[in-house]
Amino acid sequence: MTGLKTEELLSFIGGGCYEYTLDAPASELTSFRTGGKVAAVVYPKNKRALCALLRFLSERDARHITLGCGTNVLAPDDGYDGVFVMTQKMTRISLDGSVMTAECGRGVTSCASAAQKAGLSGLEFAYGIPGSVGGAVFMNAGAYGSEIRDIIKDAECWDPEQGETVTLTKDELSLGYRDSILRHNGMTVLSARFALTPGDGGEISAKMAELMSKRRDKQPLEYPSAGSVFKRAPGHFTGKLIEDCGLKGTRIGGAVVSEKHAGFIVNAGSATSNDVKALVSLVEERVFAEFGVRLERELIYL
Repeated sequence: MTGLKTEELLSFIGGGCYEYTLDAPASELTSFRTGGKVAAVVYPKNKRALCALLRFLSERDARHITLGCGTNVLAPDDGYDGVFVMTQKMTRISLDGSVMTAECGRGVTSCASAAQKAGLSGLEFAYGIPGSVGGAVFMNAGAYGSEIRDIIKDAECWDPEQGETVTLTKDELSLGYRDSILRHNGMTVLSARFALTPGDGGEISAKMAELMSKRRDKQPLEYPSAGSVFKRAPGHFTGKLIEDCGLKGTRIGGAVVSEKHAGFIVNAGSATSNDVKALVSLVEERVFAEFGVRLERELIYL
């Protein structure tokens, strides 16, 4: 591993606060189902363990990246000679009146379900989003006219420069369209608090079902993908631009522009990450040539 010996890592994570695997296929860790072997994958079980691991890796300049559900990333085909720090074991959730606190590894769909059971409204839009709380805050995830910044109070984060945890308010998070300060300052979300509002459980459930039905009708959920590949182009519907270029169904290797929603690139069964990258580049070039619009990726290349 770059910057770290395997035995050093194993010595540090020995005990009950971590689970791990070595030489794990990234195709089993990311929603695109592509990518080569990852040298080490470590699953901290609580916030203290996550912070300790991030400190340990940073002090050794060890190559690493923190991921939730791996739903908005593309892993390299030639592998990753470092550590994937996966937060999926960190799923604690609690309610204090109408305020929900959720750890970074909790799925946002699960949070929406928990809110509905408690008769709390505000997270309906997140039902069906496949990512984690940490990723949702990092990207300011949104759908159907709502986004994380509409409901978040604050987020507890690990600050590698200070070497300590800090709490960033909604304003300090600088949440923009698929953006936040976290994309630029190197901090890692540990947990977040959401300000919800009391509502009727039946009405909340009906809204969630309605939005999930829209997802199934309009999105290619039957194939591995990372959701919308591109951000919304200002003044345009990105999927429409791609469709108007005649790119629906365009294939490179196993990567295909979805026939159902042109904003999605899917793995039709044998795609590599390089196939996806090549198709992304083709789409970008064609849309710019046809309409003079430069698309900006939402998908993150690791």
